[in-house]
Amino acid sequence: MAEGSKTEKATPKKRRDERKKGNVFTSKEAVSVATLLVAYGIMLIMTASIAEELMHFMALCFSAGGTSILQMADFMDALPLRMLMLGLRTLGPLMAVTVLAAVVVTFAQTRFLVSFESIKPKFNRVSPLQGFKRLFSLRSLVEALKGIIKITVLMVLIFLTIEGMFQESAKYYYVDIASACSHLFDVCIGMILRIIIVFTALAAFDFFYQWWDYERQLKMSKQEIKEEYKQMEGDPQIKGKIREIQRRRAQARMMQQVPQADVVIRNPTHFAVALRYRPEQDAAPVVLAKGQDAVALRIVKTAEENNVAVIENVPLARALYAGTELNQEIPPEFYGAVAEVLVFIFRLNENKQIVK
Repeated sequence: MAEGSKTEKATPKKRRDERKKGNVFTSKEAVSVATLLVAYGIMLIMTASIAEELMHFMALCFSAGGTSILQMADFMDALPLRMLMLGLRTLGPLMAVTVLAAVVVTFAQTRFLVSFESIKPKFNRVSPLQGFKRLFSLRSLVEALKGIIKITVLMVLIFLTIEGMFQESAKYYYVDIASACSHLFDVCIGMILRIIIVFTALAAFDFFYQWWDYERQLKMSKQEIKEEYKQMEGDPQIKGKIREIQRRRAQARMMQQVPQADVVIRNPTHFAVALRYRPEQDAAPVVLAKGQDAVALRIVKTAEENNVAVIENVPLARALYAGTELNQEIPPEFYGAVAEVLVFIFRLNENKQIVK
């Protein structure tokens, strides 16, 4: 379907289905900036402890230089383990917190979605045609542009920082090592802060672009919305067929009750109502069947085949058809008119029995 025909916003059902597939709105740049900010904060907090650990390690290394060959050999054997422990104490907390920040920000964007649909193998992913289309898609162009911007910003900021450090390197001859290291650390922290500011602006752009692109991909055509409605509510044609089957079955059950009637009241061709009255079980006459046109003619025919009396009464037939319900007693306003008909039928039956 042409992309231009998808002009309608995605329905809640479409959003739920896409979410189950793992297709949710996320911005990788927002995750990157969040981890950078957390790493920057942890570095500021842990600066003193990291410097102390490094100074202690360097002092240990310098002190080992003045020992004997055997002691130096023992020191070198233990050096890899000491370096590993140093890395865990200095970089371990930083790495752990940044990984935790990345997980938290990702889950915050996806609202704690865990889906395995995205990792299932799909043949269209290895299709050359689909790969060619993705290569030259709008998303690919935007991702390439973001990559170029990030690399350019990093190279420019690092170059400017190193250039400034070289220009000020001559001053390090007139200060102690601690002051020089502190200045270098401040310069690096300043460079990281500028990188974070630029990347934050880039992440804001990426966040809104990803949201726009996600909504664009979810858009539906009017035909898709109609098809979804059919799936949820049922195809009108199928529902119509079901209603027709139900109506036919109801008519069949109704026709089966006509032989139990005492009288069928009809007008010539349009309406017919079959009534039953058993004084021992009915408080009032009960409507066993009623119909119009072809159904009315079937009721009359069934009644005649089963020797049920058929009385023609045009106004009463119309009124009973309009004012009664199947398998329900007739309303009180019909008692008088129906009673006259029933009395006539009962007397007629009695006379037939006397004649016999």
